[in-house]
Amino acid sequence: MTKGIFHDLPDKSGGPQRLVVLPFGKSVEIAYKSIQVRFFRSLITTLSLVLAVSFLSFTDVSNDVANGMLASGSAELRQSLVRAGYDLEPAANNVTSSAKQRWIIMLSLLVCAVGIVNAQLMAVTERFREIGTMKCLGALDRFVLRLFILEAGMQGLAGSVAGAITGAVFALLAGWVRFGGVALQQVTMASVAASMAVATGIGVALSLLGVLYPALVAARMQPVEAMRVET
Repeated sequence: MTKGIFHDLPDKSGGPQRLVVLPFGKSVEIAYKSIQVRFFRSLITTLSLVLAVSFLSFTDVSNDVANGMLASGSAELRQSLVRAGYDLEPAANNVTSSAKQRWIIMLSLLVCAVGIVNAQLMAVTERFREIGTMKCLGALDRFVLRLFILEAGMQGLAGSVAGAITGAVFALLAGWVRFGGVALQQVTMASVAASMAVATGIGVALSLLGVLYPALVAARMQPVEAMRVET
């Protein structure tokens, strides 16, 4: 244990009480090392998030490309969008996701969330003894909760950023293939960046929401019960 983590605090009876006070930076270090130890398990969980976020990013950036073409005011570009399958009203000046696309996005995110919860519950089961040892050494519930949230946050951020970039790149390439270089000339990088930021935020939020229940299960675990479990 790092020097300075343990502190003697007086309890109600007047005697010293042993309490773990762990700096936030040390919590981040422990969470990062835990991901390294379980790299392949973490990679599988992260890949599911990458796929869901990349699809969301692809859809949003594709709409940004179409909206840029509409904003140009060119009748030829408008006709190109119609020929490509976009359902445009005569007076429409923007493109939004269709109901089918929204349902597919919601389902993919839901499947991803279920996968995250399942993976984190398995991680809790595998770490019964580790959690019990930390609690026997004086770790509080909030410390265990913090570790799981930090791990999920790191995985969520890495997977969401990778997914947002992947989806945006493929959307821009698809626009270039379907409409030529003029499509990339009309789209603004600000709108693409905004779509990527939204996709990243949703991915991180999804990862954090998915870990809440498993983290609460781990945090509320009694030390004796955790140490008694055979893994």
